[in-house]
Amino acid sequence: MSHPQEDATSRIGSGRRRLGVVVSVVVLVGAGGWFAGTQVQSPADAAASHRAPKAGPVTVSVVRQSLTASVVATGSVEFASPRPLSLAGPVGSGASAGTDGEGAEQRVTKAPVAGTKIKEGDVLMTVNGRPVFALGGSVPMYRALGPGTSGDDVTQLQKALRRLGFDPGGTGGTYGQGTATAVADWYKSKGYDAQEPSPADQQQLGSLEQAVSAAQETLLTTNSVAGTAGSSETGSSSTPAPQSSTDKQVHEIQVKSAQKALDLANGALSGFKATYGTKVPAGEVVFLPKLPARLDKVSVKTGDTPSAQIGTVTSSDVVVQAAVPGTDAQLLRHGMTAQLTTADGKSAQGTVDVVADGSDSSSGADSAATAPSTTDDTNSASDSASDSATDSTAAVQVRITVPEPGPLAGEAEAAVKVTIKVGASDGKVLTVPMAAIHTSSDGRARVKVERGDAVTDVHVTVGLSAAGIVEVKPDGGTLEAGERVVVGE
Repeated sequence: MSHPQEDATSRIGSGRRRLGVVVSVVVLVGAGGWFAGTQVQSPADAAASHRAPKAGPVTVSVVRQSLTASVVATGSVEFASPRPLSLAGPVGSGASAGTDGEGAEQRVTKAPVAGTKIKEGDVLMTVNGRPVFALGGSVPMYRALGPGTSGDDVTQLQKALRRLGFDPGGTGGTYGQGTATAVADWYKSKGYDAQEPSPADQQQLGSLEQAVSAAQETLLTTNSVAGTAGSSETGSSSTPAPQSSTDKQVHEIQVKSAQKALDLANGALSGFKATYGTKVPAGEVVFLPKLPARLDKVSVKTGDTPSAQIGTVTSSDVVVQAAVPGTDAQLLRHGMTAQLTTADGKSAQGTVDVVADGSDSSSGADSAATAPSTTDDTNSASDSASDSATDSTAAVQVRITVPEPGPLAGEAEAAVKVTIKVGASDGKVLTVPMAAIHTSSDGRARVKVERGDAVTDVHVTVGLSAAGIVEVKPDGGTLEAGERVVVGE
């Protein structure tokens, strides 16, 4: 049995539910329409949304900081004073050779070793079993030295012999018997025989002595004929008649000729004896300006003919060779300190010794404190950048000496980072990018400072520059750290 009141209540609840559903649907549809409407733009709105913002200046802050200017480059560790090494001529044949070995083909019998430290009197190598010695001297070996020779090279030899403990009897530059004895003793101390006269020399000496004897005999015979003729004129009636004046003249000519032949023979013998004795062949000594030295590279091996360069010798001093842009090279001066760092972090200090453009004055790196001139004109700025790029392409060679190489001593041909400090500010200073510097028509430098909605020109004096940053001091105006300067639009 149904109750009317309960049925009415049920119908009312059902109607409320249907009304709630309808309202929810209407709300969702409205919300969807609103969202769709926000995503749809008119052509004008779309164009406005893609329009570039209004142009304004590009600014950076003025910074107070310490400023250090440095030139940084990559260098190579090398040994100083490289010079080619070659023999001035053939080696000798020694004292006991049966034939003239000086004419034999020269062959390396013991090759030099790269990396060897060379001291005075050391044997660099052997050729045909003969030694090649290293001696100190600035005049290169260019001939054989022996009895009768004289000159600066002989003086060098005599001084070297004295340093090695073999007294030549004097250092006047003439190779005499004392020098010959010292040379023989020096060779013997090294286990070699000095170059004594060869069989050909001995044969020539004998021939010259025979020539003198023959000339003497001819002269005596000629004079004896004249004496016999004279005694016949006065001592015997059976002798031939006195000589005519013509015969006497002929005889005088014969005597003079015989005497001249004897004089020439004696001269040739004396000249040869002056050069006869213990010698130093041209190929058995190499004079080096500074010892000890280092045999850096070797270009011959055992069995080769040492007719060309046999290697390269250097001093034991370590240097670093670096190439820097021309604009940076203008900042370098002789005596500046260089920090040298290897790839694995090892470091040493060096000193700028030579800049290839000849910059070795002590005027200082004043150019490091000069900022580049720029103008408001964009074209002028471009021209300045172009000129800078042109200068930077001209590499300049810089040599850095390393008095105490430390970890670099064993790093020949290794690459190192070279840092050369060319200037530093006096404490903390105001700095701005170089792009912020402009030049007025009167030639004064200025910066544009953004203050509120306005841009104000402030004249400045530029100082040290480094890595695109330049020191500035306000000139007749104010400029504070934290203010913003214009570097572009």
